[in-house]
Amino acid sequence: MNDMELGQPTTNEPGECDSLPMVQDDASQLTGDLPMPEGCDTELQAVLLAWHSATVRLEQTHHALQEEVKRLTDELESKNRQLAKKNRLADLGRMAAHVAHEVRNNLVPVTLYLSLLERRLEPDDTSRQLLDKVTDGFAELQSTVTDLLYFTSDSGPAMKRFSLSDAIDEVIVSLSEQLIAQEISTDITVPADATILADAGMFHRAILHLVRNAIDSMAGGGVLAITVRVDEHETWIEVGDTGEGLLDPDVDDAFEPFIEPRRGGTGLELAIVQRITEVHGGYAQAVARPEGGAIMTICIPHENPESIETDAIKETFDSTVGTTENEEAA
Repeated sequence: MNDMELGQPTTNEPGECDSLPMVQDDASQLTGDLPMPEGCDTELQAVLLAWHSATVRLEQTHHALQEEVKRLTDELESKNRQLAKKNRLADLGRMAAHVAHEVRNNLVPVTLYLSLLERRLEPDDTSRQLLDKVTDGFAELQSTVTDLLYFTSDSGPAMKRFSLSDAIDEVIVSLSEQLIAQEISTDITVPADATILADAGMFHRAILHLVRNAIDSMAGGGVLAITVRVDEHETWIEVGDTGEGLLDPDVDDAFEPFIEPRRGGTGLELAIVQRITEVHGGYAQAVARPEGGAIMTICIPHENPESIETDAIKETFDSTVGTTENEEAA
């Protein structure tokens, strides 16, 4: 009687299921509690394991692709919003430039007539006070037109190296009377040998707007602090004040055009500051101080490879903006 008739356990031929325990151990490591049918051969086990492994990988790939599609969709929406915003600003800029040029053309003869009228009045004439107020009003209008021209100008910077201390002192001196009238003290920290490679006219305009922004926030007096820090790669200019702080808690919008983070101004001053820093390869940021006031910072890199130092660019910039500083001084 053979082994099968005696009920003895049968043995499989080599290569059938003698490796089942090892395969099941591998399966438990790869697929968890995947049930394996008893008595199956090695080839079927390998097929099942490969199918399950491929299914898991496909599911993981599917989830990864979903996340990537979501990320790209969000990025595309963000880029579309930025593009739409730039298009609106471009249209607004063209309109503002046209309006600014038309207003400026009419301001020239009016300013001349006011100057002639002033010469005809006696020094003690009471009408001179009214004339002075009218002149001040036209000066403010001229400043607004100049801001529009700065904001809409596409000219690049004419780079040259100059002293930071001299440039900041020039701004402070031009505003000294207003500082005295509002009882604002100054705390200026600038390294004596600090220089910067930038467009002198643009830089002057940026510092002027930052200082004016600080002064406007301190109607009842305070401290104007200007600090310059220089490292190996960049120069930081910080303009701080002890004024009323920022009206809008979202400081990210402080440099957006026509958004006034503080009372007064045209809503273009800080936008012009940001534009000037960007054409120099830098950036601008605003920080609200917990104890009151704010700190406006511009960062300018020491080297700007995109800047072009040519007389042609300087002439284009001057023709667009005009002799701004001379007109304001007048």
